[in-house]
Amino acid sequence: MANLDDLIGADNPLYEKRKGVYPKSVDGFFRRFKWAIMAITLTIYYATPWIRWDRGPHAPDQAVLVDLANRRFYMFNIEIWPHEFYYVAGLLVMAGIGLFLVTSAVGRAWCGYACPQTVWTDLFQHVDRFVDGDRNAQIRLEKAPWGPEKIFKRLSKWSIYLFVAFWTGGAWIMYFADAPTLTVDFWTGQAAPVAYATVGVLTATTFIFGGFMREQVCVYMCPWPRIQTAMMDEKSLIVTYREWRGEPRGSVKKAEAQPGAFGDCVDCNQCVAVCPTGIDIREGPQIGCITCALCIDACDSVMEQIGRPRGLIDYLTLDDVATEKAGGTAHPTLKTLFRTRTLVYFGIWCSIGLAMLFTLGQRTRLDLTVQHDRNPLYVQLSDGSIRNNYTVKVRNMETRQREVELVIKGLPGAVAWTSTGSRETATDRVKVSVAPDTVQKVRLFVVAPTEGATRTDFEIQAIALTGSEKGDSDSVRFEAPEAGQ
Repeated sequence: MANLDDLIGADNPLYEKRKGVYPKSVDGFFRRFKWAIMAITLTIYYATPWIRWDRGPHAPDQAVLVDLANRRFYMFNIEIWPHEFYYVAGLLVMAGIGLFLVTSAVGRAWCGYACPQTVWTDLFQHVDRFVDGDRNAQIRLEKAPWGPEKIFKRLSKWSIYLFVAFWTGGAWIMYFADAPTLTVDFWTGQAAPVAYATVGVLTATTFIFGGFMREQVCVYMCPWPRIQTAMMDEKSLIVTYREWRGEPRGSVKKAEAQPGAFGDCVDCNQCVAVCPTGIDIREGPQIGCITCALCIDACDSVMEQIGRPRGLIDYLTLDDVATEKAGGTAHPTLKTLFRTRTLVYFGIWCSIGLAMLFTLGQRTRLDLTVQHDRNPLYVQLSDGSIRNNYTVKVRNMETRQREVELVIKGLPGAVAWTSTGSRETATDRVKVSVAPDTVQKVRLFVVAPTEGATRTDFEIQAIALTGSEKGDSDSVRFEAPEAGQ
């Protein structure tokens, strides 16, 4: 039986030691686009918990809040209760379909621009350039022996890493409690232990993943590249090297000395130098490519300097690659993007969003659930009438006190009262006062004559007298003894 060395070769170990990646700074359309995405995403993440939103005196004034203690989720005017978790599930489904849409259209654009690992890694790489200098300076410093300068720069850089990582973890916990209050409690040592533990864990993970494991997270740890690769097809836009135009490679001097003998690629390696994962796009599509397109900016800059056409590295589909190799012309980008598959994804995504918006607009802010008391099932009163007892739960989802009327429908001659009332004042409707943003439990007694069926289905309706006019109802059964009993 062959051993492992025979299968993989003695010179090809299963684990390759990490090689440092020192991306070079570059300017261009895609670099500026990444700047914009990073600024927007970081601003949203750090600033959102501090946005105030007036919901009245009985609700929190934080615009976005996951209130675990009271089991509520607030987003501006929207309040999600535990029984409405399907809205959160809908948002998650929309996020998944949105990723399918983006991947089928432009490949791993999510990884290249908006993934948290990418955003924070990009931020930390700018910290590297600020402290250590650009690519060449970083390489020289890495190879230099330890001395006062290297120790100072390393400590300075790691301190900034730690500062950014700490505020990343600190911002996260602000989504789960009132941000100003939690900040004071945190720094005065009065916050819950889980708050300190959460900040510690997120600080450590951000510090390690963004500072030291960067491309390794994207290439080895994250499952999403494998999923995205499976979702892409021959019509997905990906970053591609036009090897039929660039090969064979040769310097400008060689090309001038032998016209027509070399392609446009001058083998400057700028595309490799700017790549945040350190791959060579000229070797073809790779799992390490996050489609950030910085190599396009670098290559276009070189092409302009030597007076050759841009686009040696560009966004292309595999179909367009085959077409251009055969001497044809690539399809227009808009035609590539707006194809059947992407339109279907977009249609599904919009449909779910519109359905959720519609249900949000139509939902009642008053819920009613009724449960029949089983012990006893019924009580026969001295005058021969029958009493059934019910536990009624009225959920007021508005941030103000509301008056609600419970009305008996479909049970002839029935009257009702609560534990605070009496039969003498009973009618077919009962008024209940419900506190803001709470569930009010009411013991309801319903009395009806003995005439009629043994079991009668009827409704208890909750009609709001204040606030939203929309109410709710629940069907229940009235139990009575059989004839002759």
